[in-house]
Amino acid sequence: MHSHHPSGQAAAFPKDFVWGVATSAFQIEGATDADGKGPSIWDTFCQVPGAIADASDGSVACEHYVRCAEDLDLIAKLGVNTYRFSTSWPRVQPTGSGAWNEKGLDFYERMVDGLLARGIAPYLTLNHWDLPEALQAKGGWANRDTAQHFVDYALGMHARLGDRVASIATHNEPWVMSVLGHETGIFAPGIKHRATAMQVAHHLMLSHGMALRALRKVGCKASLGMVLNLSPIEPATDSAADKAKARLEDGRLVRWYMDPLFKGAYPADVLEHLLADSPVVQPGDMDIIQTPMDFLGINYYSRTVASAAAPWDVYKSGLEVTDMDWEVYPQGLTALLLRLHQDYAVPPMFITENGGAFKDPLINGQVHDADRTRYLQTHIDAVQHAMAQGVNMGGYMVWSLMDNFEWASGYAKRFGIVHVDYATQKRTLKDSARWYQGFLAQQAAAHLANAA
Repeated sequence: MHSHHPSGQAAAFPKDFVWGVATSAFQIEGATDADGKGPSIWDTFCQVPGAIADASDGSVACEHYVRCAEDLDLIAKLGVNTYRFSTSWPRVQPTGSGAWNEKGLDFYERMVDGLLARGIAPYLTLNHWDLPEALQAKGGWANRDTAQHFVDYALGMHARLGDRVASIATHNEPWVMSVLGHETGIFAPGIKHRATAMQVAHHLMLSHGMALRALRKVGCKASLGMVLNLSPIEPATDSAADKAKARLEDGRLVRWYMDPLFKGAYPADVLEHLLADSPVVQPGDMDIIQTPMDFLGINYYSRTVASAAAPWDVYKSGLEVTDMDWEVYPQGLTALLLRLHQDYAVPPMFITENGGAFKDPLINGQVHDADRTRYLQTHIDAVQHAMAQGVNMGGYMVWSLMDNFEWASGYAKRFGIVHVDYATQKRTLKDSARWYQGFLAQQAAAHLANAA
C-alpha cells in the first residue's frame, strides 16, 4: 500500500477510469520520408539553423516506425488500458489533400490492431502539430481552406480506423500551434506575427467543430473531443498590475479556447487587448466551434506566474523545478480542474498528458528517477482530490511512454518513463515505469477484490 493515498484505499479510482501513456508521431516515429511520407512543417523547421537546441531533427527519433511491435509489447507490459498516439497527416496524405498513402495507412492500421490484440484501447489524435508542408506553402492554418482539408483528413482516418479506435481528438494544444508557432515563432512554422497567430487559433477551433460534425454525420462511434494545454495563472504579487497581467494571460491561454467551445464567444477582454490582431470570424463559425464534445483532454505540466515588472524567476518560489525549468505544482492541477468544472459545462475530462523532464542517467542498466515517480504520484493524487470534490474525470495519461524528440529542445530533455539510448535504441524501464506498473496492478487487484 502506497502511503501517499490520503484515503488509505488503493481503489481510489472508479473501475472504468482510464489509465494510459501518451506519445506523438513526429516525436517518436522517425522515418520522416520512408514509404511515401511527405514532409511536415516540423521536418522543414528542423532544418532552420538554430531552431532546435541541439541541432537535431526527427528523422530517426525513437525509430518507432520500425519498432512499433516491440513498443506495443512495452506498453502492454506497463499494465495500462489505453495508449494515446497521433497519426502523422503527411504520412497518410503526403500533400494534405488528394492522394492517400497506402503504406502510411497500413502502419497505423497495424498499430491499432496490435493495441486491440493486447487489450489496449487506442486513443487517436489527428493533429499533433505536423501539418503537411504542402499545405503550409498555401498559408497553412492561417488559410481557412486548411480547415476543410483537415475535415477530409479526419474522414479518411475514420474510414480506415474509426470502427476500432475508442477516442478521436481533433487537435493537440491549439495554443501552442498558434502562439508558439505563429507569434513567438519558436515552434514550426516559425512565423512571428500576432494577427496571423490569432487567425490560426480561430481556424484550428473552426476545423475542430467542422470535423466533429462531419464525423458524427458518417456515424462515427468513437468518443470525440479536443486536447488543450491549460494551467492556472497566478499573479506574482497582489499588485494591480500583476493581477491584470494574470487575468489577460488567463484569457489568452484558457478562456480563448474554453469560451468559444462552451460559451460560443471569444473573451471580450482579450479581443479588446488584441484589437486589430483579432481574428476574422465568419457568421456561423461560433455555432460550429460550439459543437458538443464527448470529452475534453487536458495537458497539464505546471502553473504560470504572471509578473508585470520583471519576468517571473521560477527559482524564487522554492518549489522543485524540472529540467524544463517548470515548477512542480500538483496543487495547480486540482485548482484548474475545479475551476473548469465550476465555470463551464464540461463533458468528462481526461488528463491526456502529465509528466516531467528530469536528467536521467542510465547507470548499470537502471534509471533511478525518484523525482519523476514523485511527480506522477502527486499529480495522480491531485486528480483524485478534484474527483472527490465532484469533478467528472475519465482518465489519466502519462507524458510520455518513452524519451523522445522534445521539439525545439531536441533530445536533451527526457520525459519518458522508459529510457531510450539513442545510440542503440535500447528501451529501459525507469523506476517511474516500475512504480506506475505496480500502481496499476494495485488498482486492478483492488477492483477484483471489491467485485468478489
